[in-house]
Amino acid sequence: MIINIVKSNFKIIIFGFVFTFFSCIGQSFFIGLFNSSIREELNITHGQFGSIYAVSTLCSSIALIWLGKIIDDLKLVNYSIIVVFFLFVAALFFSFVNGIILLTIGIFFLRLSGQGLMAHTASTAISRYFEKSRGKALSYIWFGMSLGEFLLPIIIVYLLSFLYWRDLWIQISILTLVFLPLFSYFSAKDIKISSREIEYVNSKNNFQSVKSWTRKEVLKDFRFYTILPALLAPPFIITGMVINQSFIIESKNWGLYSIAKAFMFYSLITVVTLLLSGFLIDKLSSRKLLPFLNVPLLLSLIVLIFFDHEYIAFIFMGLLGMTNGLINIFMSSLWAEIYGVNYLGSIKALTASLMVFSTAFATAVFGILIDFGHSIENIAILCAFYSAISILILIIYKKSYKPTILKNKT
Repeated sequence: MIINIVKSNFKIIIFGFVFTFFSCIGQSFFIGLFNSSIREELNITHGQFGSIYAVSTLCSSIALIWLGKIIDDLKLVNYSIIVVFFLFVAALFFSFVNGIILLTIGIFFLRLSGQGLMAHTASTAISRYFEKSRGKALSYIWFGMSLGEFLLPIIIVYLLSFLYWRDLWIQISILTLVFLPLFSYFSAKDIKISSREIEYVNSKNNFQSVKSWTRKEVLKDFRFYTILPALLAPPFIITGMVINQSFIIESKNWGLYSIAKAFMFYSLITVVTLLLSGFLIDKLSSRKLLPFLNVPLLLSLIVLIFFDHEYIAFIFMGLLGMTNGLINIFMSSLWAEIYGVNYLGSIKALTASLMVFSTAFATAVFGILIDFGHSIENIAILCAFYSAISILILIIYKKSYKPTILKNKT
């Protein structure tokens, strides 16, 4: 089954895989690896860095609402080439930041192009192109980010031991420019991201088409607001934790490489979760599995609150990896299941921007709490309470998450 899906749809699968891998450049775990170097050189505190990161991420979330919507209007190949050139400019610009203002702009570019547009392009293309095997296809492309999370922390920590952080960003920008534009052209030029959905809807089988909601209609739907707290919890909490990984290490007296090594386990668990959740979503649907989304997240926080031994880093990051695998698929497949695919680009741009906003809020909140002397355990207790509430809301409203079915005309 896996081989058949990949073989018959190789171009779009590899396109999504590579785009999610390179989206790591704008992810919090990656930027967080440079946290200490940047703070030391610019002489700023945890709270100041968190606030700068929050402002930049907030602005990128607002920009993503409009820039992400454009994927509904352009050919995939044209849109993807624009996005990768933006990523190149962002990485190059970041190597020249020398003050608070330029750091704010630099993080804004990285967050918008990497975490925002690269991931948005990949997941939107896959969600539209696939119908019956959407869950599995999404799980395959998110292996790209998992590979990045597995390899990049240990590689970057090693390279920073003998390379200046600015030089490293210049090399990242060169790699992006040399590889991604040509790859985007040859992998995406023949892909029509709506073709599969059209063929499936028009086929003479027992399929009933799902009504496609506009973004304006979605914003008026109460179900949207019952789901949001659960979908925003993982990016909020995971971002707050990984961007302040150095604080966790210091608080728990873990070794310098403990989180970097645990990230490898995090990535392995993410991959396993992607495979299992992709299969389960295609069997059962995202809607039915939704109440279980944040259970691993809640367990990870309980572990962080009550245990201190260094091996706990692997359990903690493993549970976060499970959450990461779930959220990566759920945030793409769920909206397509409930609200259809015709306006999926604009809907996902909105929800992705809200998720990016939650990461912005996280960096500010975590940074301020740390500067005010709160322990990582106290912060984890607050996060655990939020996670538990989000799970409870999903349980209460789980029967309402059904799509609007359009009757076929015969």
